[in-house]
Amino acid sequence: MSKTTAVDYLSKLMTAGLIAGLLAGPAIAQSTDSDAGAEEGAVVPFALPKSGPFTPAEIEIDNDKAISDWFRSAHANAAAEAFSHWDDDGEIRAACATCHSGEGFRDFHGLDGTEPGKVDGTINIGGVVDCGTCHNAGLAEISEVTFPSGLVHPVRGVEASCLTCHQGRAAGTTVAKAIAGLPDDEINPELRFINPHYATAAATWLGGYGAAGYHYDGRDYSGRFFHARPVASCNSCHEPHTLEVEFEPCTTCHLEDSARNIRIARQSYDGSGDTSKGIREDIAANAALLLDTLTRYAAEVAGAPVIYDGNRYPYFFADANGDGAADMNGDRPVAYASWTPRSLRAAFNWKLVTADPGTYAHNPQYALQLLYDAIEDLSGPLGIDMDRLDLLR
Repeated sequence: MSKTTAVDYLSKLMTAGLIAGLLAGPAIAQSTDSDAGAEEGAVVPFALPKSGPFTPAEIEIDNDKAISDWFRSAHANAAAEAFSHWDDDGEIRAACATCHSGEGFRDFHGLDGTEPGKVDGTINIGGVVDCGTCHNAGLAEISEVTFPSGLVHPVRGVEASCLTCHQGRAAGTTVAKAIAGLPDDEINPELRFINPHYATAAATWLGGYGAAGYHYDGRDYSGRFFHARPVASCNSCHEPHTLEVEFEPCTTCHLEDSARNIRIARQSYDGSGDTSKGIREDIAANAALLLDTLTRYAAEVAGAPVIYDGNRYPYFFADANGDGAADMNGDRPVAYASWTPRSLRAAFNWKLVTADPGTYAHNPQYALQLLYDAIEDLSGPLGIDMDRLDLLR
């Protein structure tokens, strides 16, 4: 190996931190006094430290805290269902890869040099929402994100990452198309549960403007949730690496000890009359009432009892004998296939609201409206007096 090649090689190794721990004695390629008079442009031997060994912990990394924070976040948890679901398959389907792999995200947006707007084939397993998902220089070129409802929303920078992957996979328009022209209370065996997907914070946040939920005819819906300034983006509340919410800024206006205890109105939306609890509790109560009303409707109006199991997809299962347990086909529960248009749209709105655990902060008014309208819609054929429920929209 020539002198020049050897020096370059050692320099690269030192830069990578690969030989620091191997240096236990005198420097092996120190510069000498004769180097001072070396011809301009000549290669000067790389000077190695005179002492060691060195450990990785001693190597200063400018963004060490950000990396540590990210590593303990849900975005980095390769063992989580969001990233390990396809391990047995050995590859991630293109339809899922955009949000369940950093490699897939870059492929979808063309940040890897491929055509944007689609994922070109399957993606390798083992990936997470890595640094390159949110720190890719190409994000600056993404100016808009399309939502399942068809809405094209303008974005800037890292917003593209958040809004791409937290928008869900279906919208109220998906449901409207599936049930178009069908009698409200007639079972249609071709209908299947439409899942809005999970962690739909971006869809919730945009509210009626984003049209994530099923919008009932003749109703107006609250739009994008504009909070008090300077809260204007995901990173306004969520630390971008840990994903945690810093509650202290909230106490400027809200005299509570937790975001869950914040109430946005002096009225009771769930009929309890209790305005001392957080608005989250009103949303949870109305969501529970909607699921109960949906269950009653399936049994009493559609004549086909249904069971909900949040631990198994597609979540809603048949209960033909009404014994409170899902019908089984061998060791697998039988998926519910007795949907009517009325029950399908109610189930979609229920799942959309409950799929976003932070809906009380992202857009509480929109969530309450979706729940109220679905309860009201089911109450008609059940003969339930909405006034007696004392709910507020």
